[in-house]
Amino acid sequence: MEHHHIHQAKELSIELLLALPFVLAVLIYLLLGLVSNQRHKRWPIYRYMYWVSGVLSAAAALIGPVADRAHENFTAHMVGHLFLGMLAPLLLAHAAPMTLLMRTLSVGHARKLSRILKRFPVSIFCHPLVASILNIGGLWVLYTTDLYSAMHQYNLLHMVIHLHVFLAGYLYTISIIYIDPLPHRYSFIFRAIVLILSLAAHGILSKYIYAYPPAGVPIEQAQVGGMIMYYGGDMIEISLIFLFCRQWYKASRPRTSVSLSH
Repeated sequence: MEHHHIHQAKELSIELLLALPFVLAVLIYLLLGLVSNQRHKRWPIYRYMYWVSGVLSAAAALIGPVADRAHENFTAHMVGHLFLGMLAPLLLAHAAPMTLLMRTLSVGHARKLSRILKRFPVSIFCHPLVASILNIGGLWVLYTTDLYSAMHQYNLLHMVIHLHVFLAGYLYTISIIYIDPLPHRYSFIFRAIVLILSLAAHGILSKYIYAYPPAGVPIEQAQVGGMIMYYGGDMIEISLIFLFCRQWYKASRPRTSVSLSH
């Protein structure tokens, strides 16, 4: 009994340690909002809501029951993938963290940050095609090689892969829909082509997983996981498509001016 309590206390300590970065992310964003409100008009409440929701989505994939089951259950792992690699990046992108940081900094520091964003490698990683390859290509490597089984054997590899899934998902999202300032802005047509190809590659991968499970994954779990990836991904992708098309419509609609005749 005593050994059981010690084990529970150890697990709780690990959970609290893992939760610390997410708590800090929320607190830092709130602090930036308070500081920026002293110099500019109030930062919108819905931005805070997007940020907190995004952080919670990412945390749900790495901490708690879903994360615990994901080590042994591929279905739970795929739910975590949707939260970490798709939903959280979409929500966090709409929180416009870079815009908030820019308006919090002094003019001189904001200009320095803007120059950094225009340099290599940031400008390359924010390219829609590069971000798409990192995002979708990384998933193909993860689920069609022995990398998936290896990540459950080595903790460091497990952390690196999850970090890659999140960062690649975030870079892909901000390279398709422009909310924060980016070093280079590409045409809607080019981004639409990249978006369509990415969605197709993601859908094909989910079907591949359904038919050919990763090493060590039971066929039943792979089939359910593949369907979660396909249909759950579709729901998030529809939101991304809607937001992209809305931006395209707003940018292309004719501007009407009212002229007064005497």
